[in-house]
Formats: sequence, C-alpha cells, structure tokens
Amino acid sequence: MASFPEIPTPPQLFRQFDEGRIAHEELLAKLREHALLLIEEMEENHAHPLRAFFDAQLARHAAAVLRRKHGEPAVREILAALAQLEGFPPAHLLWNAEDRSVPLPTLLRQRQEPVFRILHLEAKAQLASIEVEWGRSSRKHSTRERFELRRDWEGRLRVVRRNPA
Repeated sequence: MASFPEIPTPPQLFRQFDEGRIAHEELLAKLREHALLLIEEMEENHAHPLRAFFDAQLARHAAAVLRRKHGEPAVREILAALAQLEGFPPAHLLWNAEDRSVPLPTLLRQRQEPVFRILHLEAKAQLASIEVEWGRSSRKHSTRERFELRRDWEGRLRVVRRNPA
C-alpha cells in the first residue's frame, strides 16, 4: 500500500450509515474493503520482514519520545481528533487511536509508505498543536500540515485550524 486508501474509515462509515447517507449493504461492502486493505498490509509486512521490523523499531522510538514528553493519553486524544477529519488520508492509520489495546507505535509510520510522522507536538489542557508529515517517504515529496486543536464545550479536542506547513 503506497498511498492511503480512498474509502472512509470505519467510524466515518458508521457515521454515514447513522446519518442515512449510505445503505447497510454499502456499509458492509466498504467495511469489507477496509478489512482487505489491512490483510494486504499484513501480507506486505510478511513478505518484507526486515523493512517491517526496522519501521516498527523507529515507530517504537518515536512513540516512546511522545509518551515521555506528553503522556500517552494526550497523544492518543490528539491523534483521535485528527482521525475525525474528513479528507485527511492518514485517518486510515489513526481511526482506532482511542483504543488503548492498540499499541501507540502502530499508529505511526516513519519510513514505510504511506508514512505518518509527528514532527512537532505541543499539548496543554485546553489547546494543542501538532505538525505532521504524511504520504511519501521522501520528505521532498511528502505533505506537511499543522493543526491547532481546542477543547469544545463537551471537553473533546477538535481541530480548529488546518494549515499546510
């Protein structure tokens, strides 16, 4: 999988179904597509174990740095807020960021395409900002974006500004 899939993430699909924008059959078909993409990725990692191992090591290191600086709950909350964005391709990696049974390093990709790197993160009680890089592994051909997040009246972090970095 060299780029992020075009289909919506499972939470986005369920939201579309709840809002009546897609039928039950379409929901099931797209969930099946999503599952097949995950299986394809597992097969790719099995076919190239060294590449998968080194990327996993880099992701573990990046996750450890984020945990140490900001705490895992704050990082997960920010990533979950990014996953809610429509039209944000890395949401396919982040859609289950709130699930603590999903290891934090699996949400990051340092070199394996499509990459998702966190370049800068600041987290405070009511505000957060994050700069991410995603897409191609070459920094020259990847996309950089900066997001500003703020807590809403329900206490959830929401993206209030999205800018190319």
